[in-house]
Amino acid sequence: MVKIKLINLTKRFGNVIAVDHLNLTVEHGELLVLLGPSGCGKTTTLRLIAGLENPDEGDIYFDNMLVNDMSPKDRNVAMVFQDYALYPHMTAYDNIAFPLRNRGYSESDIKKKVLEVAEMLGIKELLDRKPRQLSGGQKQRVALARAIVREPNVFLLDEPLSNLDAKLKTQMRAELRKLQKSLGVTTVYVTHDQAEAMSIGDRIAVMKDGKLLQVGTPEEVYENPKNMFVAGFIGSPSMNFIKCIVKLRNGFYVLDCGDFKVNLSYERSREVDILEGEEVILGVRPEDIMILPERSSNAISASIELIEPLRPDMLIHLRIGNIKIVARSLSNLLWKPNDHVSVSFNLRKLHIFKKNGEKIM
Repeated sequence: MVKIKLINLTKRFGNVIAVDHLNLTVEHGELLVLLGPSGCGKTTTLRLIAGLENPDEGDIYFDNMLVNDMSPKDRNVAMVFQDYALYPHMTAYDNIAFPLRNRGYSESDIKKKVLEVAEMLGIKELLDRKPRQLSGGQKQRVALARAIVREPNVFLLDEPLSNLDAKLKTQMRAELRKLQKSLGVTTVYVTHDQAEAMSIGDRIAVMKDGKLLQVGTPEEVYENPKNMFVAGFIGSPSMNFIKCIVKLRNGFYVLDCGDFKVNLSYERSREVDILEGEEVILGVRPEDIMILPERSSNAISASIELIEPLRPDMLIHLRIGNIKIVARSLSNLLWKPNDHVSVSFNLRKLHIFKKNGEKIM
């Protein structure tokens, strides 16, 4: 396993900057997820690491070795693609054996290695089948086996689960995580699915428009997003965003959101660098909104517009004047649409952003 270091990595396609001065380190044995919407530069970054694209600027290091001019085959990386890229005329056995035959291994060594990795992934009984005879999950395991059998220094996984159904995707996430940890191979995993990223990654690198916005553990990027994009992209349903004006009252900050006000505590008021009269964006995650009986003291009056039963959770769509928000609740025993209720925010979990999206608190 190796440590990957990307320094000011830049890739252009004509006038489009696909990767924009990216600085990122993937530690030995780490599973790092590149997360972001389609077209943000995730796959291009993966291809740059693999040597399938050449950077216009910047450097790529494997440990202390500069690999910019090294061919893909000499980098000893294994890539797994969204569409599996299996040879349709070959059996699963021959697909897995293909990279070993290219390297000149003896047939006895090939058989030993193929059977070992097939046993590891639970596909020994599938080795005589061709890809058309395999399910999506089985194809994915064969593609993974072909990558593992090479004993690479780096795994590069490009949306490997996107073609699987929801149940199989959940199962494969757990299997991939367990497999990567048992092998200890440095892995870069590309996905647009934030739930997938949160469940599988040691750290998550969030990208947008070719730029790296934030890197951190799943807990760090969820609990302390650096900007509104990260805050809104990670979490389902998304964080609620509400425009407010900052007011000062008796030494405390008050966020005037028009149809309601939020009083910050003395401690939170001291934490924020904002000015009276400044327009800010209040961010509240659905699970940090508490629904209370109507006329609860120190709470905000609201009405329920819609309830989505997800079991065991409920998503409750609320209206406060002209403002709409979504709350997550564990139970719907008390509430139904058109009910008038009160809501309260967990003040310790509030996020405040500048108009430009940068995090204040």
